[in-house]
Parts: sequence; structure tokens; C-alpha cells
Amino acid sequence: MAQAMFEGDDRSTPARIRDAALACFAERGVKATTVRQIAERAGVSAALVIHHFGSKERLRSACDRRVAALIRERKTAVMRSGSGLDPLAVLRDQAGDPPIQRYLARTLAEGTPEVAALVDEMVDDAARYVSEGMERGVLRRSDDPRGVAAVLTLWSLGAMVLHEHVERVLGVDLTGPAETHATNPAYVRPALEILSHGLVMPHWFDAIATASGAGDDTHSGSGSSASEEDT
Repeated sequence: MAQAMFEGDDRSTPARIRDAALACFAERGVKATTVRQIAERAGVSAALVIHHFGSKERLRSACDRRVAALIRERKTAVMRSGSGLDPLAVLRDQAGDPPIQRYLARTLAEGTPEVAALVDEMVDDAARYVSEGMERGVLRRSDDPRGVAAVLTLWSLGAMVLHEHVERVLGVDLTGPAETHATNPAYVRPALEILSHGLVMPHWFDAIATASGAGDDTHSGSGSSASEEDT
């Protein structure tokens, strides 16, 4: 019988099946995983899996909802602690947790409607956390907090999908245990520098914004203040 992946989970049969499916999907991908494999992982029969979830597709949707809920809980905790917004921190696997990173790396690449809904929910959640961070003084003000949230979320999810290249180029395994990369300067330092200080100088920011049709009133205030603080 599979070990509990979530501390405090009542480990009901549906929860055990869901956890087993999440682990199997993370290891093999949804398409390559069979109901029988999930049942063996959960220590139940394949018939019981179908009894509780109806199909592998519905079971996968339950996994998506569980992952989205865990990410939401982590993001809320990060923002309430006043420790800032690290788009990857909330995706890092913790002891006893399901393999969120590898699950996302697998499912995002498969591009199903369920994944699209999961990404939309994550962007919506991130927009709320960005606004909260701005109110708390953790994040700089922006004229487009939802746009900022969407870009940060998509960047972080893209890094999950390309985790093999991240490891090849930077030597950081984003899907490994948190302690192997949470403090690794090869990834963390450049990411924090970009998020905290930015890269583009004010005059180039304005030129790019004008050329792209965004106009000087879209983000020039935020971009200028960020660069001026560094000069």
C-alpha cells in the first residue's frame, strides 16, 4: 500500500488513489500510465479506481485540482510571511508532499484542457498574490498586476517543462528536492536580480514600450523607479 504523501490527509481510499495517480503521472506521464498501475501503487483493485473516479481522465482532473490547491496554499503562506514572491518557491517539493514539479513538467507538455484550466487558475491566484504583495509593500507597484502575475507564472511553469535544459545549462535540477536547488546561486541569484532590480534602463524601457504600442503610461513609472533605486 502506498505511503501517505500528504501530512494530515485522512488517507481515505479516494485520496490514496489520487495520490498514487499523481505520483504515477509524474513518473511516466498521463498517457503512459495505466489504471492498473495506479491501482497497484494505491494498493487497490483497478475496478475500485474506476468506481471512485469513473475514468483515468477524471482521476487526472482530481490530481490537477489537488496540485492547484497545494500551490495556492503555498503562495498564500509565502505572501503572508512577507518573504516576497519567488515564482518557483511554491512549486518546490517539500518532504512528504507529492511530486508537484515533475507532475507539472509532464502534464504541461501534454497540453490537455485540464492543464489549460489549471494554468488559468494559477494565473488568477497569482494575480491576487501579486496585488496582496503590492499592498503589503513586498512588491513594487504596477499598473498591470495581472500581466505581471501571468508572466511570472508562465516563466516559472516554462522552467518546469524545460527542467532538463535548466540542469544542463545551469547545473540545477528544478524537479529535485528543495535543498538541492532552493539556495543554489546558479539559478537563484540571477532570478532574484531580475525580479528585484530588473535589467532594462529607463530610457530603453520607454523606447521599447513606445515601439511595442504599450505607451509611456503603461509601466514607465515602475521601470524608472526600479532603475533609479539602483543608480
